[in-house]
Amino acid sequence: MTLAQPRTCGTCTLCCKVYHIPELDKRMGSWCKFCVPGKGCGNYEARPNTCRTFNCLWIITDILGPEWKPERSKLVMAIDPETNFLKIQVDPGAPRAWRAEPYYSQIRHWAVAGDPTGRRVIVFVNDRATVVLPDGEHDIGVIAQGERIQINRPTSPNGRFSVVKS
Repeated sequence: MTLAQPRTCGTCTLCCKVYHIPELDKRMGSWCKFCVPGKGCGNYEARPNTCRTFNCLWIITDILGPEWKPERSKLVMAIDPETNFLKIQVDPGAPRAWRAEPYYSQIRHWAVAGDPTGRRVIVFVNDRATVVLPDGEHDIGVIAQGERIQINRPTSPNGRFSVVKS
């Protein structure tokens, strides 16, 4: 996948707010002390590995239009390298942003399209998670560090998925 025109963060710094950065003791939902709003990282050359290895889907893919740019949508998206899940981190200042259109219907579409391959869609507002599955949403609450999400397929055609933390 290549972009016709390479994208840059530009004035967007939302990832500097929504993610936990252990190396900096930065909590989810609070601005990084090195973030320069509208400009980027004030410590870019010495930024921690968590920041260096982060891949914002809006930057690296061409399937998301300008309305998905995080500073506009209030959603930062990435593929979890361990689980291959689509993780959507929502700006806690706009916790319902993911339910607005055009985002919500597309998120639901991704949940259905990803089901056959096991790619799940998880929406986070800070560390509170909602798994979006073909049969609906499953609010699973706060995910603690090291906790895993287990999703079980229905055993009957009319059954529902079950979601548990382990």
